Amino acid sequence: MDRLQVFITSTRQGRAGDPIATWFLEAARAHGKFEIEAVDLQAVNLPLLDEPNHPRLRQYTQDHTKAWSAIVSRADAFVFVTPEYNFGPPPALVNALDYLFHEWAYKPAGFVSYGGVSAGTRSVQVTKQIVTTLKIVPIPEAVSIPFFFKLLADGVFDGSAQVQAAHAMLDELARWTAALKTLRG
Repeated sequence: MDRLQVFITSTRQGRAGDPIATWFLEAARAHGKFEIEAVDLQAVNLPLLDEPNHPRLRQYTQDHTKAWSAIVSRADAFVFVTPEYNFGPPPALVNALDYLFHEWAYKPAGFVSYGGVSAGTRSVQVTKQIVTTLKIVPIPEAVSIPFFFKLLADGVFDGSAQVQAAHAMLDELARWTAALKTLRG
């Protein structure tokens, strides 16, 4: 079974990414087409990019980079659970993407975004520009959650209105994962 990594991209204290990611992880497991792995950027705790060599060279000198490379290498597809910070992605996500190059290539990505009226979609648009440079293939299907704070109660996210969007995105991720394997071969 292909491995889907679900990234919690916010590293703020009290972040809403935890309950939203918990809901999505459950939806992805119920979907059943992927082996699911949660990746929390707060736990990964990468410092600002500190490698002396360009990532395309894969000449990593830092243990945290070698560990990060191993994590991303084992994925077949990605979902980024992301808020919007100042009309853009969380800095921890941009930094995590910038650390590597080859490990990301020819794998599809979906987005679960959350925010106010824009549902985090501006963050996704900026992130798509970055990931395509890394040869990640962002798919159009997404889960966009406006006014997410209205769906949180006692630390639990009610994603019942988002299940159909989640399954549609996961179906497309499965198709793209199969198609892109030939390029990674």
